[in-house]
Amino acid sequence: MKRTVLLLIILMVVLSGVFGCASVKPWEREYLADETMQFDPNPLLAQWHQHVREIREGGRGGFNGTGGGCGCR
Repeated sequence: MKRTVLLLIILMVVLSGVFGCASVKPWEREYLADETMQFDPNPLLAQWHQHVREIREGGRGGFNGTGGGCGCR
C-alpha cells in the first residue's frame, strides 16, 4: 500500500514537471508582455512606494536600483 502511494506521488511530480514546461513562439510573446501579466498592476505607484521606503530607511539600492546609500546616484 505504501509503495503504491509513493509511486503515485513520484508519478505525479514527474508528470507535473513535464507538463509544466511550454515553449513560447516569438509571435506569442506579446501576450506575456501584457499589463495583466505584470506582477504589479500599477508600476508607477509601486515605484513611489519604493522611493518612500528608501527615504524612510535612509538607504538606497538593493531593489534593482542604483546608489550607495548616501543619497548620491
